[in-house]
Amino acid sequence: MTNGAQSRTQWLGRWGFVLAATGSAVGLGNIWKFPYITGEYGGGAFVLVYLLCILAVGVPVMMTEIAFGRRGRGSPVDAIRRVVSESGGGRWWSLLGWMAMLCGFMVLSFYVVVAGWSFAYLWKMLSGGLAGSSVDDMAAIFSANNASPWSLGLWSTLVTVATMMIVGKGVQAGIEKSVSWMMPGMVLMLALLIVYGVFSGGFGEAMRFLFSFNAGSLSSEGMLAALGQAFFTLSLASGAILTYGSYLPKSASIGRTALSVALADTVVALMAGMAIFPVIFANGMNPSSGPGLIFMSLPLAFQAMPFGTLFGVLFFLMLSMAALTSSVSMIEATVSWLTDNKGVSRTKASWLAGIVLWLVSTLAMLSFNLGGDWTLAGKHFFDWLDYLTSRWMMPLGGLGMVLLAGFVLKEQTFREELGLPHFWYMLWLFMVRYVSPLGIGLVFVDALGMVSLQFGSHWPWLLLGLVAATLLGELIRPRLRLLSRG
Repeated sequence: MTNGAQSRTQWLGRWGFVLAATGSAVGLGNIWKFPYITGEYGGGAFVLVYLLCILAVGVPVMMTEIAFGRRGRGSPVDAIRRVVSESGGGRWWSLLGWMAMLCGFMVLSFYVVVAGWSFAYLWKMLSGGLAGSSVDDMAAIFSANNASPWSLGLWSTLVTVATMMIVGKGVQAGIEKSVSWMMPGMVLMLALLIVYGVFSGGFGEAMRFLFSFNAGSLSSEGMLAALGQAFFTLSLASGAILTYGSYLPKSASIGRTALSVALADTVVALMAGMAIFPVIFANGMNPSSGPGLIFMSLPLAFQAMPFGTLFGVLFFLMLSMAALTSSVSMIEATVSWLTDNKGVSRTKASWLAGIVLWLVSTLAMLSFNLGGDWTLAGKHFFDWLDYLTSRWMMPLGGLGMVLLAGFVLKEQTFREELGLPHFWYMLWLFMVRYVSPLGIGLVFVDALGMVSLQFGSHWPWLLLGLVAATLLGELIRPRLRLLSRG
């Protein structure tokens, strides 16, 4: 391992990593998607399956990424190359690092546009620009915001500049310091919104919507939704967690750290549901998914509330913070690679990455207005960025990561890095070798629409598949190690 890797900047403490990684995981998707799919797919039953998926797939994969980062002490490309080199593996495995780093950059290229909506609506709430008497009025405001390349471009640029300013200050002075107040601030604002919801008149109905336990309402589709949400909610396979892990002190427990991030991410997502749905139900609205809930229904509800402007400002400020903490994590892998390999300062690396990000995100932004007719195979540039990352790069990257850790590398490498007692290490190894790849594979196949997965009454077949995967894995493991050399 190089001196540069050994002298790498570290978080001031384990909680610095926990706050930063939780900030990476808690983004716009958590605020609206998790609460909605919880109610859509069975309430408490969905939450239970989701938590099991977090433990069986999310946490083992996160532990693997953190271990790669801390062991390799570098960007995804450098960290994977160094760790594989320890086991005598070939340099071509570093392609996984390249894909993770590129994936994070591509996600951020369209994410800053969506994050710009949050900042725009915070300003509209402060300036009184959200006046409307119906959902149609709010939809018109939302459309007008997207139709103007100057308006949408301004807010996207603001997100990009704010992200680069934070990242440019460094790991401790920039990222760790910013999340140390943004994450607690976001949780405090959620708590205030929940307190209001308790007295809004819609709290009881919201709790029934979110947490009513009805196992019969959980379909096969819901189980796959829980599995997919568990994998993607933790910012896995996008380079963020691996890079953040490279700054983790050697003394910190990777297992406890990963569990803390998963728990915090889940708690914040549930709090978001407890804050949003009382407002929706108290105003006689039906919950809807995506932008319809956040950018159309909620502003209308805030107008009908006592102190609605205040709570609206709090909500969109919280949403903007969530967007910013996620965007910071997604660019860090690229900045880390530039500083490690190109000999440039962190400030210069941040702004170089920011310029390229701004150019690519501008193309994504134009998909909503001037570039509305620029399509390829029926998809805009914005859609292609989303499709390639969520449907292909993330699942393939996550699958490659666990197969590399479970089948190719020397067991001693991760046994030392994780520092787990024997039983817990063997449990992690079993999850990484067999359960996590099977889960990621199911999400991958379902997301591509290649096969219609229906396994509500076919759990014996799923268990049989796990047994078969275990036996097959043990048969091919020596050959995979041999193949990885050179």
